Amino acid sequence: MDYKYDLNKVKEYEKKCFIGEIYDCNDKDLMMYQEECKLKLHEYNNTLPGEFEKRSKLLKEIFKEIGGNCYFEPPIRANFGGQHCHIGNNVYSNFNLTLVDDGDIFIGDNTMIAPNVTICTAAHPILPELRMKGLQYNKPVRIGKCVWIGAGAIILPGVTIGDNCVIGAGSIVTRDIEENSVAYGNPARAIRKISDRDKEYYYRNEKIEWNKLK
Repeated sequence: MDYKYDLNKVKEYEKKCFIGEIYDCNDKDLMMYQEECKLKLHEYNNTLPGEFEKRSKLLKEIFKEIGGNCYFEPPIRANFGGQHCHIGNNVYSNFNLTLVDDGDIFIGDNTMIAPNVTICTAAHPILPELRMKGLQYNKPVRIGKCVWIGAGAIILPGVTIGDNCVIGAGSIVTRDIEENSVAYGNPARAIRKISDRDKEYYYRNEKIEWNKLK
């Protein structure tokens, strides 16, 4: 990269990124900083199968915060290379996670993410005149502990998903989901609460054989 960005200018833009104000996402300094943030992620995505130690080390550099025993199957895509993501302990993600991390993304402990999930913080104004100016705003996404997000789900800006939730495959989550809910659909809505029946059956009418799991 030939152009060296002005870090002070980037910090001023980042303040707007995190408080939901409209800003110019095409600013040259911000874009150059953004490209630099992606370098470590590019390195991670080009690791070889079995390079677990190298991947573990890189994850600590990619994300703003990350706990222990986390694994993210490459490739990962992230607008700011993961620099605005806060990851808990024991988080697992399968292939092709997309993090539109222009704003903050929080993912709690013991969360599992299936393939092809997209988590978005960035949005653009409805008014065409503002979009023509390249303006954008961001709203944080918060995902609680022990959440399972199904394949192909899309989580939109400003959404909070409570602890222990299950988000069905292909769902588009446009609003908050209360903890201990099973939610799916477009737009996703809570269909039911996790209940005592889930202690007996793991899939439809197939029973959990607890004695074999000890």
